Amino acid sequence: MKREHRTLLIQSGLFIATLITTTLAGAEWTYGKSIYLPGYQWSDFVSGFSFSIPFLLILTVHEFGHYFTARYHAVSATLPYYIPLPPIPFSIGTMGALIRLRQRVYSKRQDFDIGISGPLAGFTMALLILCYGFMNLPEPEYIFSIHPEYEEYGLNYANEVYNTSSDKIMDVVVGQNLLFLFFEKFVADPGRMPNPHEIIHYPILFAGFLSLVFTSLNLLPIGQLDGGRVVHGLFGSKIHGVIARITFLAMLYYACIGAIDLHDTPENVMWWISGGALFLYLVLLGLGLSRRDTIMYAMLILASLILISYLFPTVHGYSGWIIFVFLLGRFIGIQIPPLEIEEPLDTKRIILGWLALIIFAICFSLAPIEVG
Repeated sequence: MKREHRTLLIQSGLFIATLITTTLAGAEWTYGKSIYLPGYQWSDFVSGFSFSIPFLLILTVHEFGHYFTARYHAVSATLPYYIPLPPIPFSIGTMGALIRLRQRVYSKRQDFDIGISGPLAGFTMALLILCYGFMNLPEPEYIFSIHPEYEEYGLNYANEVYNTSSDKIMDVVVGQNLLFLFFEKFVADPGRMPNPHEIIHYPILFAGFLSLVFTSLNLLPIGQLDGGRVVHGLFGSKIHGVIARITFLAMLYYACIGAIDLHDTPENVMWWISGGALFLYLVLLGLGLSRRDTIMYAMLILASLILISYLFPTVHGYSGWIIFVFLLGRFIGIQIPPLEIEEPLDTKRIILGWLALIIFAICFSLAPIEVG
């Protein structure tokens, strides 16, 4: 079998696997139909398509934005590799997708175009899907088909379920961003707008929201993320390096605030401190500093985190960013390799670059999903 055919089979298999895992995740998040519960049926699986199809459509448009732009610039690129996740608790079925450039990019303009095209294409598709979702919300009684136990409280169930219920169920709250707030205020019918605790049961809205989260993470001005390429194109490598380090350290700090509980047992506190020191050292290696400086910065950050935990024990960041920060520091990288041709961008590219930064600002959510 030719290498190209083998690669195409792998890519097709990964897409099919990702379609299956995101559909399983959609059925569980939206309708509570877990494959691990007895009585799981084919119809339960099919119900998850209402989440997986819009979600993968946005993801696919994003990746093909990169692909076709690379082809336009005569840069050889692979078709998307989708990354499935097994159906485990709180999994959304995928870690996204990526294309691989088979050739090195030498020009800043080419690098900028390839980087920005994916987020712009995916964001456009997300806008269309969210517009449809917010304009076609079901009647508020729809939630009773998911939670029949709410029906006894009527449409004021939120006051009872989230505030005074003694047998409180697991609570999943979808965070807010500026774009979601716009749709809520100016597009959705206020009488049909779901409670923030129940957004996960509206598959189109949930898929659109997660797509915005993916878009904002891709647009972080760090390393070879799409946002890193945009910032590098707009400001050059030196300023990109400064912005990338500041953004990375801010995310790291925010992810770790409150992670160490000083009121735990002494043994557990020591384990947390030791594990935190190792984690910070490994992550900070991505800054490219000497070993001595990396250890010094890791100890300084750890000491400040302990101090904050002692002085302000109720202050917490968002631990959901910890894995992403680890991936940034150890695998994605904070810097961007230098390019041979560093020509300045023209006006239209500068405008698109600033538009991408605005998209990042309106899509980013400090705490996308919180489970209580």
